[in-house]
Amino acid sequence: MTAAVIVLAVVAFLLFVVAATGIRIVRPFQRGLVERLGKYHATVDPGLRLIIPFIDKIMLVDMREQVVDVPPQEVITSDNVVVSVDAVVYYEATDPQRLAYNVANFQLAVTKLAQTNLRNVIGDMQLDDALTSRDTINAKLRDILDDATDKWGTRVVRVEIQRIDPPPDVVNSMHQQMQAERTRRAVVTEAQGVREAAVTRAEGEKQAAILAAEGVRQRQILEAQGQAEAIERLAEAERTRQIAVAQGQAAAIRDVFGAIHDGDPTPDLLALKYLEALAAVADGRATKIFLPTEMGGLFGTIGGLAELLRQPRPDGAGEAPAAVGGPAPSASPPS
Repeated sequence: MTAAVIVLAVVAFLLFVVAATGIRIVRPFQRGLVERLGKYHATVDPGLRLIIPFIDKIMLVDMREQVVDVPPQEVITSDNVVVSVDAVVYYEATDPQRLAYNVANFQLAVTKLAQTNLRNVIGDMQLDDALTSRDTINAKLRDILDDATDKWGTRVVRVEIQRIDPPPDVVNSMHQQMQAERTRRAVVTEAQGVREAAVTRAEGEKQAAILAAEGVRQRQILEAQGQAEAIERLAEAERTRQIAVAQGQAAAIRDVFGAIHDGDPTPDLLALKYLEALAAVADGRATKIFLPTEMGGLFGTIGGLAELLRQPRPDGAGEAPAAVGGPAPSASPPS
């Protein structure tokens, strides 16, 4: 009885060992490589997999994206500057069989490959280009590494340059150059600002002068128009005044002429008025006096007045003193 129990226990243990060695679980991010008697047999997908104990063996390959850190190394650029460069390589497995059987240590292999190609790519560039063309370097390295690692069953997703460190003296020179460039830009910017300010000021002065000249022109035009209108109004007023004066004088002359004809004046009265008019003419400030051309008629009128004065007065007071000159012929007053 005791021997039977021991035998059953041994059999159960052996069954457990067989089950433990014959059942494998493949995770979702893994692929399984089944080897039978030391030879590749099949690739299995994730899940519960059964193998033949002690005959089959399963190798799990991680299919997730992996990261390889490329350590810093010194690289000489085309302008003979030694720089320290390091990078990061991202890859993922595409064929677990080739990744397991074609390369012994993939991470070491891809690290050395990345270092070699970094020297080649950056060595063909100048320092300024290397510092400003990281995207170009990353693309070139990715293409080179992707082609080289294709036979290993991997795909290089991307390559990133982490640092490119020039020597300290070059860094100081770059800082001085950058400071000089910033100083130059500041001076250029200030000069451009001064120039633009001067141009703007000159343009403003030009516009102000144009507006001032336009204002003066408009003022002169308005003044000329006002003076013209004033002259026209003055001329119109003067014409109206002269017309009124002429009409008044004409009316006065007509009245005087009518009164003279209505009063029927004698030649003696006309001669007396004639003499009074001459006295008024001679009483002016003029240095020259123009007498009428009909002097004979004037002297005749004067003689007639002298005869009138010689006639005896009504009270018999005697005769008036004789006038100078002979008897004046009868003559009509000058017209």
